[in-house]
Amino acid sequence: MTDVPITDLRPLLAVLVSFVAAFFIAASHRSPNVREGWTIAAAVTKFAIVASMLPAVLDGAVFEWSLGAFLPGGIEFVLRADALGMLFAFLASGLWIVTSFYSIGYMRGNDEVNQTRYFAAFAVSLSATMGIAFAGNLVTIFVFYELLSIATYPLVAHDETDEARAAGRKYLAYTMFGGGVLVLAGTALVYLIAGNVSFTAGGIEELANADPGLAMLAFFLLAIGFGVKAGIMPLHQWLPEAMVAPTPVSGLLHAVAVVKSGAFGVSRVVLDVFGPELVFDLSLPFGFSAGLVLSTIGAITLTAASIIALRKDHLKQRLAYSTVSQLSYIILGLGLYGWYGLVGALLHIPAHAFMKLTLFFCAGNLHVSTHTDYISEMAGIGKRMPLTMGAFTVASLGMAGIPLLAGFVSKYYMLIGGIRMGARLTPVAYYLVGALLLSGVLNIAYFWPVIYTAFFEAEDAHDAKPLVDFRMGGETRSTLPATDGGRPKDADDDVDACNDDDPDVDEVVESAEGDSAIDAEGAESTGDDADVPDDSDIPDAEMDDLPTDEDGVVCPDFDTSDRDFSEPAERVDTGDYAVDQRPSDADVPFGVGRGDGDDGGDETGHDAHDTSHDDHADHDNHGHAGGPPASDWEHIAGLDALCGGESTWFTLGPILTAMSLAVLLGVIPYEMGFLELIELIVDTRLPEGMMRP
Repeated sequence: MTDVPITDLRPLLAVLVSFVAAFFIAASHRSPNVREGWTIAAAVTKFAIVASMLPAVLDGAVFEWSLGAFLPGGIEFVLRADALGMLFAFLASGLWIVTSFYSIGYMRGNDEVNQTRYFAAFAVSLSATMGIAFAGNLVTIFVFYELLSIATYPLVAHDETDEARAAGRKYLAYTMFGGGVLVLAGTALVYLIAGNVSFTAGGIEELANADPGLAMLAFFLLAIGFGVKAGIMPLHQWLPEAMVAPTPVSGLLHAVAVVKSGAFGVSRVVLDVFGPELVFDLSLPFGFSAGLVLSTIGAITLTAASIIALRKDHLKQRLAYSTVSQLSYIILGLGLYGWYGLVGALLHIPAHAFMKLTLFFCAGNLHVSTHTDYISEMAGIGKRMPLTMGAFTVASLGMAGIPLLAGFVSKYYMLIGGIRMGARLTPVAYYLVGALLLSGVLNIAYFWPVIYTAFFEAEDAHDAKPLVDFRMGGETRSTLPATDGGRPKDADDDVDACNDDDPDVDEVVESAEGDSAIDAEGAESTGDDADVPDDSDIPDAEMDDLPTDEDGVVCPDFDTSDRDFSEPAERVDTGDYAVDQRPSDADVPFGVGRGDGDDGGDETGHDAHDTSHDDHADHDNHGHAGGPPASDWEHIAGLDALCGGESTWFTLGPILTAMSLAVLLGVIPYEMGFLELIELIVDTRLPEGMMRP
């Protein structure tokens, strides 16, 4: 490795290119094609700049640009492209190209508002991400860490609903005012005890001689501060609520930038601030070290999040908790002291990115094309969206660790690392291996219902899986009346029994006529009684408002001149539709709190954003708000789907691209450059006795 960094402008250019593009994007708000052209151009340029540095970095070079000291003590604002930074930058810049194309298809297909603001904020977010990747010390990474929180807030609160604004505020509270404060405190403490905050391969040497108690405190302040963005429990609650954002933002949050910046920050702390050896040597009672505590937090988080994901019916919510679980693999692996564990942890960064981006893209395509967001409404949807659900299946298998896919390679390395650590260093590591194996089973458990429902169930024979709503035997409600999802077996029998007890219609008529005769005789006998009021004198609240003729006889208005009985009657809003009980992440033109786009001036209490989404339910001419239409899903053959019959290629192309990358990383990880880069990172951070076997 080169001892002296090479002074170069490319780390700075990689940060600035998308920031400058954001101004051109905002200036092109009147021309969507030009605006999105700037987005694609900036994404390609950023990736080209980063990729141009990769060959030299693989040979051991380090590129650096410094603004000079800007804080007392000689602390510089410095950008440095080393092997670890290149891993994150190469991944994020490459996936921004894919996400940009997908964003065009999604935002246009869903007719989203404020698209210019969306693309501009997206560009600024990627600038902050590059700054985090290339930061040369703790102060620089803190600055970009906070900028990323600010830049992504407009994306989280994009819909401008009360729910979106609340999610945005919680996102800022957790990541900026929570995690950011912890990172700042940890940075100050490291400077206090070591006098240095620069990232150094293998750790800052002065920390090894510092007070162990203070070093331990600084480690956990930094690890938890960055871990907030990585979704470690119990600091994860911002992440599922941020799913109110458009799906490309979810992909950005979960695969490209935000959560990966948290995992990357923890990697910097373990590898370049304290070093793997010191993290293992900082001992605690009961045979634990700082690294094992970090791994234990990851193990608890990945298990708990997987169990919570089992109960989530909303697909994006299930994927959100899956993200919390999968990111904890990285946290767990970073605490495994050894070559295999660290390689597996770092390899899971690109592996999870490719797989999770595929899953979120699939969820977004389902929403745009069919307005279906809930797993219980997806019976048979595989024949309507064969390529989308096929890609979803491949990515799900990868998340579960099936061989020949990206998730298998990274998890295999971590399993070997845990076993070797348990055999050579401490048996406490064995339970981490058990947590990894258990999580693989749970991954299958919460992804299988989605695949089974989409491909192996028909619309008219749908049984919601017990894992969706936990009451043993299935869901107590269902989207279709023909299901038996958890209803009592004798429910229909009880109804039939009640029907058998119903009196005959003729008997009812005869009884009514007899009662009328008796009432007439009673009226004649009491006609002279002044104390008994006449029926006409008794007010009837239900009848007072009805139209009557001049004699007071009720005459309902049956004016049918405006009604076309060849068309279905208008839908009556009772507030009990499924979309009202479980609101989607897109507005629909009916339901509690929603406006009707045809009412014009009759709308009250709704802003222009709500109105702009009123016609989303009819986007694909199904005329429904989610789940199969009345005529069942249209069957689209594979060739027709490839020719654009399933959805626009602006969304389908990125889905297949991300899925292909997940497959390639599982088959040829070394040839893709990621495994070679990761081996270089780990080899330069471990002591000689712990080098690669």
